[in-house]
Amino acid sequence: MIWTKEQRYRHIEEVSQKELLKLRLKVSDCNWRQTFHIQPETGLLNDPNGFSYYNGEYHLFYQWFPLGPVHGLKYWYHTKSKDLVHWENVGIGIEPTDDYDSHGAYSGSAIEHDGKLYLLYTGNTRDKDWERHPYQRLAIMDKAGEIVKLEQPVIRDVPNGYTDHFRDPKIWKEGNKFYAVIGAQRENKTGCVVLYSSTDLLNWKFEGELKTNLINFGYMWECPDYFELQDQGVLIFSPQGLEPKEDHFKNIYQSGYILGDKLDLEKLTLTHAPFQELDRGFDFYAPQTMMEADGRRILVGWMGMPEIDYPTDKNGWAHCLTLPRELSIRKSKLIQQPVKELQALRKQQHEIKEVIH
Repeated sequence: MIWTKEQRYRHIEEVSQKELLKLRLKVSDCNWRQTFHIQPETGLLNDPNGFSYYNGEYHLFYQWFPLGPVHGLKYWYHTKSKDLVHWENVGIGIEPTDDYDSHGAYSGSAIEHDGKLYLLYTGNTRDKDWERHPYQRLAIMDKAGEIVKLEQPVIRDVPNGYTDHFRDPKIWKEGNKFYAVIGAQRENKTGCVVLYSSTDLLNWKFEGELKTNLINFGYMWECPDYFELQDQGVLIFSPQGLEPKEDHFKNIYQSGYILGDKLDLEKLTLTHAPFQELDRGFDFYAPQTMMEADGRRILVGWMGMPEIDYPTDKNGWAHCLTLPRELSIRKSKLIQQPVKELQALRKQQHEIKEVIH
């Protein structure tokens, strides 16, 4: 099937119940439906968003085009869990409904503040010439699970020197300030990350570009994620446009990290070791992390890739999220292991099998 632009940018509300039921039946008839992995009810899943722990539960959103296994008008779909193992579908979390996200609610992150969960994301828009115009939007979820978008963007303009490939804010708090890294493209078509700060999550100040030694490293850096672990600074991001080199960068688009000193928030410098890939599998992109209350740093990625046909396509859906992974640093490398909750489940299943046999 060839998808037209009009078909890709229909709202789910415009689709008849008969068409949706037909799609659901087609999906349910697929032999590739998952048991443990988060998967879309229908359509296409991509970047994990808003990964957080709030009000006694883990919350995880993902990019979702509900009408087929292609990229189109993106929603945020909401799932939640009490144990990182069993996930419950909540439903649509953020809808692209107005002039500031008319062509998709793109990626972003979450942070708890004043008893509510603040969701910072990129609103994607297109003009009549199909030129992109991004806005950074804020939505707020209360303890009842109701999500309300602020009417106006909290970051309206792209700073001078950068193109409209400007998206995917990842937020954290240090001291009395909030910070957000945003993936960007310089006007010379090279990728980078910029930093914003705020005292209230509503008014944001552009601090500047993070200084790394990766000067001409791909044409766009997507989904940046800065955090500190074991007294070191880590920047995870997904650089697009890297050329394969020996055994490196063999994927369509890469995901990896730089590890080194903590980010100097005044000088915006990040002293670091060479870029390393996170996962050399061919179905991994746009990872996002969160910090657990017990101090664990947990990562989830998109188990898929754009520009690839998947066997599930014929059944009307595509892609999953990876199982949650706990991060640690060992010998100057990020080590990824299944979270202890999954390891405990695996041990329990093994013991049951031993009893049966």
